[in-house]
Amino acid sequence: MKNSKTNFNIKKKEGSLQKNSLKANIGIIIILGSLWGFSEAALGMGLRRCAASVSGSLMSGAALFFIAAGWIVSKRISGIILMVLIAACFKMFDALILSLPLKHGAIGNPIFAFFMEGAAFLVLIFIIKEKILKKPAGQALLGGLAAVLAVNLFPLVKYATGVPACVAQGTTYPLALYFIHFAVLTSIITVPLGFYVGAKINAYEIRSVPTGFLKKFNYMVSPAILILCLVFVTLLRLI
Repeated sequence: MKNSKTNFNIKKKEGSLQKNSLKANIGIIIILGSLWGFSEAALGMGLRRCAASVSGSLMSGAALFFIAAGWIVSKRISGIILMVLIAACFKMFDALILSLPLKHGAIGNPIFAFFMEGAAFLVLIFIIKEKILKKPAGQALLGGLAAVLAVNLFPLVKYATGVPACVAQGTTYPLALYFIHFAVLTSIITVPLGFYVGAKINAYEIRSVPTGFLKKFNYMVSPAILILCLVFVTLLRLI
């Protein structure tokens, strides 16, 4: 009888979260966006010009990990947009620390990449059947295709920022396309991992987090983590 009541409460809470999942999980979305922004700063540490060799491709895989986890948590386009905006704000903060203009290639171009990665993921998530996406192989397919689409959209950056995409040394070929295989190989691993992490977060919230704590978490803990990530970015740049 007790187990039956517990299961009913879990289902009731799960239904409530699914009804308004962005509002219920906005704290997690803010944290994921902050960690994404911090990872971009850490992976791109010291870059004031073009991305070096495969670094941009690896960052694409990292971005799609956070986007995939955010999608599973929120199941809302607005959730992904919020994450992209948070990551972009981290890059703008980076510009402030490095005394670079927003249209600088090391700032404006990565921000454009964030939007292309988010757009590529969202387009494909609605094209690929949900039944396929329930399997790791389907999630890997999504990751690979999202990387291909995002990378092929990236050379359009020159129309957005006025700064052309970096080219491979000794060629006129965009660096992102030159190392596209690294972006694809990374993303077929990171996207299924993002789905897994997002599912684990959802399972923990539904079973373990009281509603009162969730509100405090959303409006107090998550902004504190965002600020902490910004502090870490500052420290990275000062070292």
